[in-house]
Amino acid sequence: AETRIGAEYEWRCARGHDRYRATIMEQLTGTACAKCRQSAQAPAARAEAGVPFINPGLRLGTSITEHRLKAMLAARIRLNHRVNAIHLARTFHGRREAWPDIIVPQLRVTVEYDDPGRTRRAHRGLKAGSDAEKDDALREVGWEVIRVRAGGLGPLGPHSIVCAALTEAVADEVVERMRSIRGDAAVESILVESTT
Repeated sequence: AETRIGAEYEWRCARGHDRYRATIMEQLTGTACAKCRQSAQAPAARAEAGVPFINPGLRLGTSITEHRLKAMLAARIRLNHRVNAIHLARTFHGRREAWPDIIVPQLRVTVEYDDPGRTRRAHRGLKAGSDAEKDDALREVGWEVIRVRAGGLGPLGPHSIVCAALTEAVADEVVERMRSIRGDAAVESILVESTT
């Protein structure tokens, strides 16, 4: 069987709705189920779009480097560890929520760490397209995304920081990027006070 991205196939909605026809790309970048799309446009869905929240059942694999970046940023700014998801105005991978690596609700900024991983294929091709789709969905509800792109990955989006590897200087650049997005006063209000 051929599995081209542009080829159309019959799918079954994971929520039990009717079967429908859609391309693989439509499945990867959102929902092609008409009932799910309609639910995402309902007034209640629009009202909560952009609101960060805790999804207690969320289990995502987080790399050691992502944990390092979060710790580096926590030494610089106050991070809210009580949120791990953001409601969207549309579906993304069949859900009306996104799960950024780091959420800074005070600034409505998220930080994503991307590297090609051991396989040297992560965050390339379709995954890069999915990352861009996620960024667009977040921007639609008032969030900006800073992407730290390491290990030979090129920029993706207006706030990309391209680097060879994660360093203290990269963490400083993330904070500077926050300043350029939301202004000095907003970032100053969440800086961690130095104890020296």
